[in-house]
Amino acid sequence: MMGIVNVTPDSFSDGGRFLEPQAAIDHALRLAEEGADLLDLGAESTRPGAEPVEADEQLRRLLPVLGPLCEQTAVPVSVDTSHPVVARAAVEAGAGVINDVTGFQDPALITLAAKTRAGVVAMHMRGTPRTMQKDPVYHDVVQEVFDYLLSARDRLLAGGVELERIALDPGIGFGKTTEHNLALIREASRFHALGCPVVVGHSRKGFLGRIWGNMDADRLPGTIAVALALAFGGVEVLRVHDVAAVRQALVLFEATGCLGR
Repeated sequence: MMGIVNVTPDSFSDGGRFLEPQAAIDHALRLAEEGADLLDLGAESTRPGAEPVEADEQLRRLLPVLGPLCEQTAVPVSVDTSHPVVARAAVEAGAGVINDVTGFQDPALITLAAKTRAGVVAMHMRGTPRTMQKDPVYHDVVQEVFDYLLSARDRLLAGGVELERIALDPGIGFGKTTEHNLALIREASRFHALGCPVVVGHSRKGFLGRIWGNMDADRLPGTIAVALALAFGGVEVLRVHDVAAVRQALVLFEATGCLGR
């Protein structure tokens, strides 16, 4: 599991809670104790409608957390950014993975990943966070996302990133309607044909509230339900806020013998 640590004032679920460096470090260490296999730090909100954050501001938020955190835990750390400058500084400070919501469209980011031998997560997003939820339309969302991720994988390979260092994310909630999200969850196993681990970040997202019919309801039960569906489909990495609760659900689900049937 990939535990989410948002060092931002405006993320959709926990914005502002971990903006102070020690609060972010303590939260990340707690997620590690709860069983996170990877800690994903982000200093720029990518919620629907979010404005971009300059690299200098991302670094101001990120670096006081990243260095001390890497010294205090053996759990690998990823940085959630599309800026090569931010990614380079993060890798130099100890991050081992670059998680890019724009799917490594920037050649400089691919070059950096290849030279540093960092792991990468390439995600699908239509548009930008500011525009992505303005009437997203697909003819076949699963096939179109598959094709996009295939192209991202091949760009990374051509740029010198080894296959075993690449993971791919269909981008739940990034330029998709609720029905698009559900289709991607139902068909998540199709992405294994790309030959890379699949990462899905559905945690606490708005489509869970829309399905339930109450946007103000606690979204943890929905997060767990979708996590079980994704695990049943063989998804290797779940990006979540609530590591302990989701891990307990997965352990119990596996104990029933249903996982992998």
